[in-house]
Amino acid sequence: MARENLNDLTALVAVARAKSFTKAAAKLGVSQSALSHTIRLLEERLDLRLLTRTTRSVTPTTAGQQLISGIAPHLDQIENQLTSLGELRNQESGNLRITMPDDALAYVVLPKIKEFVQKYPKINMEFVADLKLIDIFSEDFDGAIRLGENITKEMTSVPITPDIRFVVAGSPEYFSKNPKPKHPKDLLNHNCLTLRLPTHGRIYAWEFEKKGKDITVKVEGSLIFNSIFPIRDACLEGLGLAHMPEMVARKYIQEGRLLQVLEDWCPYWSGYHLCFPRHHENVAPLSLFIDEMRLHKSTP
Repeated sequence: MARENLNDLTALVAVARAKSFTKAAAKLGVSQSALSHTIRLLEERLDLRLLTRTTRSVTPTTAGQQLISGIAPHLDQIENQLTSLGELRNQESGNLRITMPDDALAYVVLPKIKEFVQKYPKINMEFVADLKLIDIFSEDFDGAIRLGENITKEMTSVPITPDIRFVVAGSPEYFSKNPKPKHPKDLLNHNCLTLRLPTHGRIYAWEFEKKGKDITVKVEGSLIFNSIFPIRDACLEGLGLAHMPEMVARKYIQEGRLLQVLEDWCPYWSGYHLCFPRHHENVAPLSLFIDEMRLHKSTP
């Protein structure tokens, strides 16, 4: 005997418990005739009468009672499990683990997180600041914040910042001793504060674009870092030129503590996106965090 349709068995249990096709049909949200047809087909497949129908009530036969007694607890258990999953999906609690670059954490996430924490105090969050393009699947992360160019096809993503650009800047002290570069290739004659990328271990080459012409410069310098904030701080101390996200340098440029150069060579790139496995898209608390971070929210 092939496995019977669970809907047919659910219908049988509903009629037996209600002792009425009319009441059971109303509970199941189907017509009385459709419900009667379902039970009749079930009886034909089993070649057994399962219900005794009278003008006043419906009662299970011996075979029907035996079947109902065996399956009803399991159907109830399935319904309870599905209900609990629905509650889990909608609950405003749980754990969230996100990896991102340190500048995204400081300038994109932290300015928004206070309101989120106040709204959802039962959601526990772990933020891991890392330039490495971590495999969020194998390392048990719920999501990652990455520049648009680093999104893989295995992930869904939503933009959380407008397009951003990297700027080249140096301190007034540095430029008092060194000429300002007028072309990206002039950087080869400067002490540049460099960044070693952890994913492949190479020094990050500075990228420029003007009027459709792309230039990549493999800069060199006496200092190498693995994070953008020490680069910014060393730049403020006059130790060299830095290439960093504009949001990291903006305050210091406005204050005159850093001077921007090569402005017309610094293009905009696809901004930061919140990336996550496709099957996580509608599961709380990640869905709540996604909504909080979306670009439609105010961005600093």
